[in-house]
Amino acid sequence: MLKNLVYSALFAGLAAGIIVAALTIFMLVPMLLEAELYESGMLIHLSDATAAMPDIEAENDWTRNGLTVLYAATIYIGFAFMMVAAMAFAQEKGVQITTRAGILWGLAGYGAFQLAPAMGLAAELPGMIAAELVQRQIWQIGTIVATIVGIAAVVFGKNWMHWGIGLVILAIPHVIGAPHPEGLGGTVPPELAAQFAARSLAVGAVGWISLGVMSAYFWRQGNR
Repeated sequence: MLKNLVYSALFAGLAAGIIVAALTIFMLVPMLLEAELYESGMLIHLSDATAAMPDIEAENDWTRNGLTVLYAATIYIGFAFMMVAAMAFAQEKGVQITTRAGILWGLAGYGAFQLAPAMGLAAELPGMIAAELVQRQIWQIGTIVATIVGIAAVVFGKNWMHWGIGLVILAIPHVIGAPHPEGLGGTVPPELAAQFAARSLAVGAVGWISLGVMSAYFWRQGNR
């Protein structure tokens, strides 16, 4: 069982990480490079709209893309170990690990690790003003833990009390509220920041659903 868990997590996490890395390189990295131009002053928001856009493709080199692939694969392998371990535990309790279940597990992971934190703290570009880093990290970790516990209580709860407690736990981080700076500002155009936040959520959704489906697939294959 342990061998199956390790191999399932490695293969599922690597595959999902490659998918996320590819989407990141083509959908998010160009926006990050553009934001860096605003941060450095090479571009200025609300300046002359007829000014030529500096060439940002030269900075999008193989080293940066390679590190993106390595980072995404490492992160999603870590997520895969948690997901496959949870699937193994659920299977011991009689839960069937099917493709449909994999999609639902992926959506649950997406909700806990990306969607719920993004409801308070959207993905940020270089040059954006944000609250103090430690405060944001504390809130994000608390939100992830509360969301995992809340989803588990709602999904595996036996009665209305369990479901109600789960919903309350889900709401607590958002009632407390995420830390934000006292004022608004920054060098990045708000349109670019909004597009980056939306694309980040879309990439995350694809990554987590892929991770859930492949974790379920490799786990089933190992149990045959």
